[in-house]
Amino acid sequence: MSNVLVIKAHPLSNEKSRSIQILKTFLTAYEEKHSEDKITVLDLYGKDAVPEIDEEILDAWGKLRSGTPLQDLTVNQQAKVAAFDASIDQFLAADKVIIANALWNLNVPTRLKAWFDTINVAGKTFRYTENGPVGMTKGKKALHIQSNGGFYQGKDPASQYVKMILNFVGVDSVDQIFIEGIDYEPEKAEEILAAATKEAQTLAETF
Repeated sequence: MSNVLVIKAHPLSNEKSRSIQILKTFLTAYEEKHSEDKITVLDLYGKDAVPEIDEEILDAWGKLRSGTPLQDLTVNQQAKVAAFDASIDQFLAADKVIIANALWNLNVPTRLKAWFDTINVAGKTFRYTENGPVGMTKGKKALHIQSNGGFYQGKDPASQYVKMILNFVGVDSVDQIFIEGIDYEPEKAEEILAAATKEAQTLAETF
């Protein structure tokens, strides 16, 4: 049995979001082939939003490093530190990670960036060595699903960022599915979605 962590990084439902529609297609096909696996969905635009790194959490980390007990932090600081730690523990426990988002202004959604900040932690997911940083999460598999209005073929900053961070923390196996060009060629919308659907269903068998 594998632990599968799904990161839903879009505020819209599958009826309105292309990336979430393909995510749902993938998960339906995946569950048919891997019924024994445990799937956990993290809805970053719902109840599962993670804290951003801000002044409050930076101050909390500084105090903890200097020896201040956790219970002496403010209530908000304790909650943010706990949520941050819970997010990284959840990632570490996952065997497979699936991320679905749209390309917004050539970047990932802000809440997805906040999630990546929780899993990119020295001493937990990577370590510094005399030869540079080394990832500590080798053995995991990842899938990135992204919808793009135009055609980028994986050269856009968002998809490169997602793959780079996953590689940085040690996830070497990263598949990507792109739903591209519907805004550029709306007359081909059904054809583009059909191709992405087929790709998702095929990949679900071996992921």
